[in-house]
Amino acid sequence: MSKPKGPLLIEMEAPASEGPDRAPPVPDVVPAPGEGRAMQAVIGLGARRRSRLGRFFWGSATALLGFVISVAAWRFVEGLLAANPVLGWIAAILVGLVVLAALLIALHEWAAYARLARLDRVHAAAVVAAGSGDLTAAGRVVDGLAAFYAKREDTAWGRARLAERRGDVFDADALLALAETELMTPMDRAARAEIEAAARQVAMVTAIVPLALADVAAALIANLRMIRRIAEIYGGRAGAFGSWRLLRTVLTHLVATGAVAVGDDLIQSVAGGGLLSKLSRRFGEGVINGALTARVGVAAIEVCRPLPFVTLPKPRVTNLVSRGLAGLFGAAKGDGPGGKS
Repeated sequence: MSKPKGPLLIEMEAPASEGPDRAPPVPDVVPAPGEGRAMQAVIGLGARRRSRLGRFFWGSATALLGFVISVAAWRFVEGLLAANPVLGWIAAILVGLVVLAALLIALHEWAAYARLARLDRVHAAAVVAAGSGDLTAAGRVVDGLAAFYAKREDTAWGRARLAERRGDVFDADALLALAETELMTPMDRAARAEIEAAARQVAMVTAIVPLALADVAAALIANLRMIRRIAEIYGGRAGAFGSWRLLRTVLTHLVATGAVAVGDDLIQSVAGGGLLSKLSRRFGEGVINGALTARVGVAAIEVCRPLPFVTLPKPRVTNLVSRGLAGLFGAAKGDGPGGKS
């Protein structure tokens, strides 16, 4: 068999693919904007609904642990009294002091819970009075507010103005609007300052600390402190256990109102298209976590504020985060319309 004298040509059934010079360019890999994982974890942890079986288990476990500790303390004191009466009486006195301290803590928690419940009742009564237009009901709400804040020095001027101008108002909505303007203005300003400080702290820790769970812990602590301070600003006093209950209430309200998701428009309006947030994913996460912290703060205001927002503007997340993060992620954009919110 003779070898072919020319080049061997093989015909392809399909046309050859495009050459490298005509191939589409490789897309640039740009890190996706942050999702605020730390704050999402905090919100999911706080707003997670506990099952009845879980509550039953933890209640039974707590009761069993308290019973075991009580029996052990009793046997310890009883045995010490039999062995050495002097040491036994000292131990009995110390145990009594511990029990007294526990009762005082429980009383403080109950008083704090009752104060928060009083704010809820005033808020509900204000909503009903505003909806019905009943001047008498609105007057009772205003009287309750004046009595609730009677011992606070920062409301003295507002209470005086309210008492002075109240006689000129003959409409339920106008009376509630007057009470909101005179009493709530300084409290709203202080609550906004707390939200801005908490958003700044959460954003800074997220952007700087590289540890995996440090940003979650910092976000949880900062939000818990912020919610407790907002409750104190509006007149509520949350104790140790009450603060966790209030945190769950606020986060549940936040989830129920659907104000958890964060979009790119919020990132752009808050960060102003800053270069740092585009180059570093950690800075982007900081912006998102700060924005979610601000949303938690706004939800805390809605939960703790004794009057609904009618006359005064409701705080805006973009304005709060812009002021809170000013200087951390580049210059913040101007507040624009409603910048005082």
